[in-house]
Amino acid sequence: MTSTVPNAVQHTDAAAPPITMFGPDFPYAYDDFLAHPAGLGQIPATEHGQEVAVIGGGLSGLIAAYELMKMGLKPVVYEADQIGGRLRTVGFDGCDPSLTAEMGAMRFPPSSTALQHYIDLVGLETRAFPNPLSPATPSTVVDLKGESHYAETIDDLPQVYRDVANAWNACLEEGADFSDMNRALRERDVPRIREIWAKLVEQLDNQTFYGFLCDSDAFKSFRHREIFGQVGFGTGGWDTDFPNSILEILRVVYTEADDHHRGIVGGSQQLPLRLWDREPQKIVHWPLGTSLASLHGGEPRGAVTRLTRTAGNRITVTDATGDIRTFRAAVFTGQSWLLLSKIDCDDALFPIDHWTAMERTHYMESSKLFVPVDRPFWLDKDGTTGRDTMSMTLTDRMTRGTYLLDDGPDKPAVICLSYTWCDDSLKWLPLSSQERMEVMLKSLGEIYPNVDIRSHIIGNPVTVSWENEPWFMGAFKANLPGHYRYQRRLFTHFMQDRLPADKRGLFLAGDDISWTAGWAEGAVQTALNAVWGVMHQFGGASDPTNPGPGDVFDEIAPVELPED
Repeated sequence: MTSTVPNAVQHTDAAAPPITMFGPDFPYAYDDFLAHPAGLGQIPATEHGQEVAVIGGGLSGLIAAYELMKMGLKPVVYEADQIGGRLRTVGFDGCDPSLTAEMGAMRFPPSSTALQHYIDLVGLETRAFPNPLSPATPSTVVDLKGESHYAETIDDLPQVYRDVANAWNACLEEGADFSDMNRALRERDVPRIREIWAKLVEQLDNQTFYGFLCDSDAFKSFRHREIFGQVGFGTGGWDTDFPNSILEILRVVYTEADDHHRGIVGGSQQLPLRLWDREPQKIVHWPLGTSLASLHGGEPRGAVTRLTRTAGNRITVTDATGDIRTFRAAVFTGQSWLLLSKIDCDDALFPIDHWTAMERTHYMESSKLFVPVDRPFWLDKDGTTGRDTMSMTLTDRMTRGTYLLDDGPDKPAVICLSYTWCDDSLKWLPLSSQERMEVMLKSLGEIYPNVDIRSHIIGNPVTVSWENEPWFMGAFKANLPGHYRYQRRLFTHFMQDRLPADKRGLFLAGDDISWTAGWAEGAVQTALNAVWGVMHQFGGASDPTNPGPGDVFDEIAPVELPED
C-alpha cells in the first residue's frame, strides 16, 4: 500500500486472497452473488411485466433497475437531474471533449469488487489514480505551516511523518484489532469477523475519530495528531472526519477502501449511462434488445414530488409533470433528506423509528474546482533542483488537496486545484468559480512561487459544492457517534417480513443506506439488497445454489445494540 501515512500492518502474503469491501457489518459476498451462473433469482411468470418504481437515476438506482428488468419486471425510473447521481463527469466549454472533470466519485479501490463487476460488464477501463505518494504519482509536496517537503516516497519526508505513521499503525492495532480483522476479511472468515466487530461496536459506537486517537498512547502528542489530521492516510488529510464515529473510519481501513485507487478512463458517469443503454443477453420476459432506455422511450421520468400509500398497500408516485402512478413496489435511492424536504411524503411510508433514523442522517460537505491546462507542465524538471516543477499537493492552506491529471505528456491536462470537505468546503460556498480559482491560485503560488499556473490555463474552471446541490444537499452520509442503531435500521429495511404489513413495498437503497457511505460499492450493495427485497415481494426467490442477501440474513445480520 502506498499512502501519505500508511495504514497499519501490511499484508504481505502474495498468495492470500484479495480483500473485498463486504464487511464487517454485513459480511456477505456480493461479488460471488453477482458472478454465480444461476443469477440473482427469479419471479413467478404471472408477475412478469409488473411495474416497479425506481426513484433516483444514480448508480444504485440504475443497478436496481437493470437487475429488476433482467428478472422480467418493468422498472420505471424517476430522475430529477441527470443519470449518474454523484457519478458526474463534466467537460470544459470550448476545450477538447477528452478533457473531463469528476465532480463526484473519481477514485475506486480494488476492494470494491461488486462495483468492479459492473465496470467490467459495460466494458470500461480503469487506471491508477494519482493519490499522494502512490506509484501513479511522480511526486508529492506536503506543505504545512509554511514549510514544504518534496517527496517521491514516504522515506523522503522528515522523520516526524514516519513517527505519525507508526503512531497510526499502533493506534489501529491496539485499539481495533487491525491485523486480526484484516486477515479475517481476506479469508472471508465470517464467524471471526462478527466476533471482532461485535466487541468493537459495543465499545466504540459512542467514540469520535478524534477521541479514538486521543485515547491511544501513540497519539499523546498534539503535534502528531495535528499532522495526522492534515496529512492523514491514503487520500490525504482526515481532520474533517474527526467529529465522526470511529466506526466509520474503521470500516474504511479494514476494507482498504482508501488504498490502491483507480479511476475510470473517460469518466465515472459512463458506468450508469452504459447500464441505461445496455441490452442484456440473459433477460426474462422482455425480448432481446431491450434496455432501460428502450423501456422509457430514451428518457427517465422526471422528479418525484409526492409519495403516498394508497389502498391495497400500494405506493403512489406523483412526478413534476403531475403524472400519478401506483406501484406494488418501489425503490428509493436518493439521499434520505429528500424525503424530509423536497418530496411531499405520507408518514405511513415508513415506521416512525425509520423516519427518526433518516432525520438523524449526518452529511459531509464537499467542494471541488478543476481547470483545463495546455499540457502536464508539472512534469518539467526544475533546472536548479532537478525536481518536478509542481507536484500533487497536500497543504493546510485553503486548497487542502491539489491533484494533477494527465493523459500523456503532449496532450491537454486537468488540475483539480482544490478538493475539500466539511468546514473547509463551506468556506468556498459563497464564492463563484472564478473567485474560488483566484484564491486557489494565490495559495498555490505561495507554495510554488516560480510556477505560473495561470499561463497554462486554457478554459474556464468548473466547480461543485455538493451541499448546495438541491437534489443532494451534501456529499454523502457520515455517521456521528451513537448513530450505529440508526444505520442498522436503514440498512436492514430491505428485510420487510419483519415490518408491519402496511409498511412494506417501499425499499431504501443508495449511499445513505450503506455501511460504507462515500464509496460507490455501498450504493451497489444496497441496490442488490433492494433487488432481493422486490423479488421477494413479488413471490420470487433466489436459486438455492446462490442464496441472496436476504436468504442468509439471520446468519450475518449486523450487530444489534440494545435500545434501553
